[in-house]
Amino acid sequence: MAFPVTRLRRLRRTPQLRDLVRETRLHPSDFILPLFIEEGRTAPVAIGSMPGVRRHSMASLVREAEIAKRAGVPGVILFGIPKHKDPLAKSGYAKNGVVQQAVRRLKKEIPELVVLTDVCACEYTSHGHCGILKGQEVQNDPTLALLEKIALSHAEAGVDLVAPSDMMDGRVGAIRRALDTHGFQDLPILAYSAKFASAFYGPFREAVDSTPAFGDRKSYQMDAANPREAIREIEQDLAEGADLVMVKPALTALDVITRAKERFKVPVWAYHVSGEYAMIEAARQKGWLDGDRAQAEALTAIKRAGADRILTYWAVQAAKWFK
Repeated sequence: MAFPVTRLRRLRRTPQLRDLVRETRLHPSDFILPLFIEEGRTAPVAIGSMPGVRRHSMASLVREAEIAKRAGVPGVILFGIPKHKDPLAKSGYAKNGVVQQAVRRLKKEIPELVVLTDVCACEYTSHGHCGILKGQEVQNDPTLALLEKIALSHAEAGVDLVAPSDMMDGRVGAIRRALDTHGFQDLPILAYSAKFASAFYGPFREAVDSTPAFGDRKSYQMDAANPREAIREIEQDLAEGADLVMVKPALTALDVITRAKERFKVPVWAYHVSGEYAMIEAARQKGWLDGDRAQAEALTAIKRAGADRILTYWAVQAAKWFK
């Protein structure tokens, strides 16, 4: 019935009533913490464009992961910064590469923590692109062999999930075949299936020194104007063997998260990326908004859109709030 019999404000009157009818709830298990590990570093160092986030030494990485696990965060995803980069990203698949060492250390010291790894070339190439170059063009098929090597090296180190983020066509199928051939048929693949070319990746590129030496990544990352194409990407990755899928960035692709959740019966994750994090933290430092409230609203919006898990640099703080 219409007003005044129906008064929707009745259930908003007190905090207790608002909590009683809240439709979207966040929990510590909703969050995955991204961590940066730098080869040869002996102490953590702050990342200027990401307040509160650091490049870690091996010891500080373990401490940060332990803090996350105690807060209720179930897993972390690792990004490596090697000492040496080259055009072929050889350090990305080195047996004793920085990420491979970190996986072994974390699985030894915190065995119950779920450890994911980013499978891409951009952190390891001297040119900053996500694949093998011919001139100034990223070559799709030669890059697949590189991604297979990276994924296999992570599997051999003991990782729990591999997460290819490169956006090469066919990479999920190539990685799945390589893993299966080498006895890792039970290792899941989290595919960055709908990864849009975005200005919001800027702080991350500072964090891992992966800004492209020339051009941009628009020839392989998706056009943000194309939600239907995003669904095609997800569909293709699932057909090739992906077990979970990711949408990135989260806040500027909430509609894609919802479409994916409604259409596909698989876990849909979202990455609340560095620029989305940084803009709220910068506004917090300026006193332009209530940072805690903005943070909670952003994460709630991502969960409300349908994300089953959220990769966020706020994972530890959010886990403490939403216990």
